[in-house]
Amino acid sequence: MKIATWNVNSVKARLPNVLEWLKRAQPDVALLQEIKCVDADFPTLEFEALGYKAIPHGQKSYNGVALLSKLPVDAVRTRLPGDEADEQARYIEADIGGVTMGGLYLPNGNPRPGDKYEYKLAWIRRLEAHAASLLARDVPFLLAGDYNVCPTDADVYDPAGWQEDALCTIETRQRFRALLNLGLTEAWRALHPHVQDYSFWDYQAGAWFKNHGLRIDHFLLSPHLADRLKACEIDRQPRGQEKASDHVPVWVEIE
Repeated sequence: MKIATWNVNSVKARLPNVLEWLKRAQPDVALLQEIKCVDADFPTLEFEALGYKAIPHGQKSYNGVALLSKLPVDAVRTRLPGDEADEQARYIEADIGGVTMGGLYLPNGNPRPGDKYEYKLAWIRRLEAHAASLLARDVPFLLAGDYNVCPTDADVYDPAGWQEDALCTIETRQRFRALLNLGLTEAWRALHPHVQDYSFWDYQAGAWFKNHGLRIDHFLLSPHLADRLKACEIDRQPRGQEKASDHVPVWVEIE
């Protein structure tokens, strides 16, 4: 089973690129972030034409996540537990092929200090609690998406310049490590322990051409899935296209 995650940075603006990549890469499941549209405006028909069941969870102009699957989908959930007052569309989860799959768009957290940074840290704590509950159920699961976290200095082109950014602070990295310490495996780093590569390049200052990137899109796997992990790759090709998203797809293959 091949599963992809991709922050598309507006699904309507990037639709031709997204459709082209899906045709080429042929993932069984794709988890999308920053769709930036309400559910009624999501291009469901275009994805169905490629054989995907499309389930969006969006909001107007901001955030939004979606799930595309060629396999049967059960038990769809569209809220991260822990804060009933949180109305931001940042999480979608479903059971697919015997695996619980969570797609997430973790808050950026800038500027810091401030409310946005505190919201980010609280959101990661909620994700940690949810991951612990999934582990307690002893089900195979993955949590994939735009984490807005550079786990280590190897995941950012300029560690010194980014050390005070909300994506790279000690507190952010500690919270991410707390997730891993539950017993989860970060798929790409597990298979590429000494490689420096990125999944995001800003639109500003020629970041793509200079390879001034960040690795902030991750798959975290439960022990069941970590044992079945065959591959995890970052596909840079879409970033060089016209009207590209500032993120590229990351995908895993599970036996």
